[in-house]
Amino acid sequence: MVIKDVDSKLIIKKFALEGFNIQPKAIEALKPFIPNEIDGIVKHICKCCSGSFIITEDDVKRILNNLKSLSDSKTVQNKVSNNVTQSVQVIKDVSGKSCCQGKIEDFVAYFNSRYDKIYSILRTRTNPVRISDLRRIRSQNVEVVGIVDDVRETSNGNAIIELEDKTGVVNVIATGKLKDEAMELLGDEVIAVSGMWNGRFIIADRIIFPDIPINGNGKRNWGFCIAFISDTHFGSATFMQEAWQRFVNFMNCETGDDRAHKLAESIKYIILAGDVVDGVGIYPGQEKELSIKDIYTQYEFAAEQIEKLPERVKVIISPGNHDAVRQAEPQPKLPEEFASLFPKNVIHVGNPALITLDGVRVQIYHGRSIDDLITRIPRLSYEKPHGVMVELLRRRHLSPAYGKRSPIAPEKEDYLVIDEVPDVLHSGHVHTFGTTFYRGVFVVNSSTWQSQTEFQRKMNLNPMPGIVSVYNGERVAKLKFA
Repeated sequence: MVIKDVDSKLIIKKFALEGFNIQPKAIEALKPFIPNEIDGIVKHICKCCSGSFIITEDDVKRILNNLKSLSDSKTVQNKVSNNVTQSVQVIKDVSGKSCCQGKIEDFVAYFNSRYDKIYSILRTRTNPVRISDLRRIRSQNVEVVGIVDDVRETSNGNAIIELEDKTGVVNVIATGKLKDEAMELLGDEVIAVSGMWNGRFIIADRIIFPDIPINGNGKRNWGFCIAFISDTHFGSATFMQEAWQRFVNFMNCETGDDRAHKLAESIKYIILAGDVVDGVGIYPGQEKELSIKDIYTQYEFAAEQIEKLPERVKVIISPGNHDAVRQAEPQPKLPEEFASLFPKNVIHVGNPALITLDGVRVQIYHGRSIDDLITRIPRLSYEKPHGVMVELLRRRHLSPAYGKRSPIAPEKEDYLVIDEVPDVLHSGHVHTFGTTFYRGVFVVNSSTWQSQTEFQRKMNLNPMPGIVSVYNGERVAKLKFA
């Protein structure tokens, strides 16, 4: 039997019903799917491109490639179209894919990937011209998209943004309230600017961030809960064993509280967002603050503690800067010699990692770049880490500033771009706690399981330990175990 390609008009109609236009070349990429597959594929593409209006060929190819990477099976598309998903799927993760060698061409490819991904978001909201074409334009309003090379304040109190695309560089003048917004730019992030081109520079009237769409993916009850934790620092002398045991007792319904039992039983997943162990040689004098001084033994102890959690719960573990993986982001998942120590209900992913849990899209990122944003933007603070994470969503990038405290490996693809809008953004790293909703996305910075170390005391960092957030898509529960 010969199966015909899906009709173009049918594809256009299905995208129109979802509120999207689609380019002709993108349609061609979808024609080979059989009719009973196309509904699920269209819905999946629209969800991944929720911040766009026009679906491009690049969008379709990228999303289909991500689908194929979920499984070696040839029936991945059928799984999507029939709304049958594995309980945990890894959508984006550098593990097993890293190929950078630190050559000049690696850096060029990395920044081109960053630019192209965010440009594809911004071009649906603007009508940008190439910077090299500005010389043919005289005294009119223009829009350009570029990477921020530099921002500096002028002697007369304005700001100059040096903006670069693949064709050239232009200076943008920001005045008044726009100057304050310009001075919060981090450098190396991709933005759009609109304003008057006078033949030499652009006088800006608007700075446009890629941002996520209003209402994001929206709230809905998933029918199960996810618990968010991070920074357990197993092996540290300041690891809070009693608080951890109270959490374990809660998860095993051993508290004697019926309401707590009901909540614990509804938790299907626990996500641990990095710094599983305290590590060795991470900061000066750390050896004095370790109860376990061997990295392998630290992971053995970590596995023992995770094994105390009920088998019915799947635990997703992502590494952080204290873990035994490379320091540069994106970080691969824990190597097999350590991962194999953990029980079978543990799933290891990299940092960052975009995953789905029964269809719920969770962006995990340990959060090292939070330090960079707090250093650069005075209104942000460690006491309210969720405010910093909102800025990451606005910039659609998990580590916008290159060459700061957060080392970044120049992979050929920039895995730190938030090109698909998640239902949840989960981080840790700073040992404080905060949650908020931003445009429909649940933002949570997890607490730690480590009391204040001497190093943190010297840095005036005050942890908020033993706090767990539990979320079901509609409601948030804040549980304190310390």
